[in-house]
Amino acid sequence: MNSLRSLCLLLFVALSGPGIPAHAADAQAPFALEPSQLQADYWSARLSEPDRPLLDATQLAAFNARSLQHDPSLHDLQQLPEHYPAADVRQRVQALSTLPKRTLYDPTGHALDAAQSAALIANLALDAIPAQVTPRYALVIQRAPLRTFPTRQRVFSTRDDHDIDRFQESALYPGTAVAILHDSRDGQWSFVLAPNYAAWIERSHVAEAGAADVLAYARRSPRLIVTGATAQTVFTPELPAASRITLDMGSSLPLLTDWSPQQTVNGQLPLAARVVQLPTRDDDGRLRLVAALIPRSADAATATLPVTPRALLHQAFKFLGERYGWGNDYDARDCSGFVSDVYRSLGVTLPRNTGDQARSSSLAAVPYDAAAPLAQRRNALARLQPGDLVYIPGHVMMVIGHDRGQTWVIHDVAGAGYRDSGGELQRAHLNGVSVTPLEPLLLGGGKPFIEHISRIQRLRPIAHE
Repeated sequence: MNSLRSLCLLLFVALSGPGIPAHAADAQAPFALEPSQLQADYWSARLSEPDRPLLDATQLAAFNARSLQHDPSLHDLQQLPEHYPAADVRQRVQALSTLPKRTLYDPTGHALDAAQSAALIANLALDAIPAQVTPRYALVIQRAPLRTFPTRQRVFSTRDDHDIDRFQESALYPGTAVAILHDSRDGQWSFVLAPNYAAWIERSHVAEAGAADVLAYARRSPRLIVTGATAQTVFTPELPAASRITLDMGSSLPLLTDWSPQQTVNGQLPLAARVVQLPTRDDDGRLRLVAALIPRSADAATATLPVTPRALLHQAFKFLGERYGWGNDYDARDCSGFVSDVYRSLGVTLPRNTGDQARSSSLAAVPYDAAAPLAQRRNALARLQPGDLVYIPGHVMMVIGHDRGQTWVIHDVAGAGYRDSGGELQRAHLNGVSVTPLEPLLLGGGKPFIEHISRIQRLRPIAHE
C-alpha cells in the first residue's frame, strides 16, 4: 500500500469517525475566523520580511537536483536507463497494484467479489512483461487520473462512502512527460513513470513519441507557467483537441515566442493571448504538437515565481475553498497534492505523497517533540514560519502565521474535531482547502493534532555535501 493512500485515508477515518453526531457542527461555527484572515495579504503583512528569498535561483536548482537524486518517489526522466529487467518492472507494478485484504464496495454497495478481483489481477498482464523492457515515452494531453489498477472501476471502503475512491492514486496534467514501462492485457492502460509518481494511466490520455522528442519538449524553454489555481486554453471550434484544455497550478507549456502577431492560431490572432505548444494525440496514438492560445487574462507567468513567504501565501490562498479531492480526484487536490502544486508553481519539486514529503532529506526537519510538555510544544509551534509543513499521520498542513496566541495553517482537509463552548466534542466537515488554527484541532477520538505531529519540514538551501 503506498504512503498517500494509507496515510490520507487514515486521516479521513480518524477525523470523521463514529461517536460525533453529524449535525453537531451545525450548532455553532467551528472556528472564530475574521474575514481578513481569509486573505493572503493579512498574513504577509504580519511578516517583517515577506519578500525575503527562501531560495535563490542557484539554490533552487540545487534543491531540485538533490531531491531527484535522493528521493526514490521522484523520477528524472532525462536520466532513465535504456532498459529495465522484467523483475524490476514486475516489482514496480506489484508494489502498487495489490488488493487490500479488507472488503471493497462498488458504487451500488455490492462487495467486490473474487471473480472481479481476479479480473483486475489478470489485466495487469504480469506474465506478458518481456525479459528486457525498453521504456516508451509520451506526453499527457489532458488532466488524467492515475489509478492503482488499470480500470475505471470506483471502489470504496464502506457501502455508504462514495467519496474516496480506493483505486484513485493521483492525477497528471497536460504537457507532463511520462515513461511507459508496461501495458495492460486489454491494451487500454499503461503503467507509467511520471516525474513524481508511478501508476496506471489510460492510453487515450497520452500521446507517444520518440524519447528524444518527448524529453526535448520537457526541456524546452521559455515556458508559460500556470500560477492560478487553473487556467484554460481558449475555446476553438477549429481544433477541439486544443480547446478549453484545463491546466492546473504549476503546469507549464513551451512558449512559441517567435509566432507572428499577424498569424492566426486556430482562427484567432494572438494579440491578447500567448501562444503555447500543446501536445495532442493523433488517431493512432502518436504525438502531435499544435499551437494553442492562453489568454493574457489568465493567471500565468513566463518565469517561476520568487520563492518567498509572500509568494507561498498568495499561491496557497488561490485554492481557498476548493473541494477536497482524494488522490486529486474531482479535478481538485488532496492535502499533499495541494502542497506540491503550490510549491511547484514556485519551481520547487516536492514528492507527491505525505509520507515521502515528511521523509524528504532535501527539506530541513524542524525540531518538535510531540511527547514534550504542552508549554514546550506550544513554544516550538510559536517559532514556526510561513511555508513550514506540519505532518501528522495522514495529513499535511502549511503554516501561514501566528495570531491571537495560535499557530494558523492552510490545508486541504476532509474534516476535523474541535470542542464547542460547552466543552463538547464536535466535528467540522471542512472537506476542502481551509484556514484554521492548529492548536484546537482534534482527531475523531478527541486527541489534539499537536500530540500526533510526526514531522515538521522547512524549505532551506541545500548544504554542501
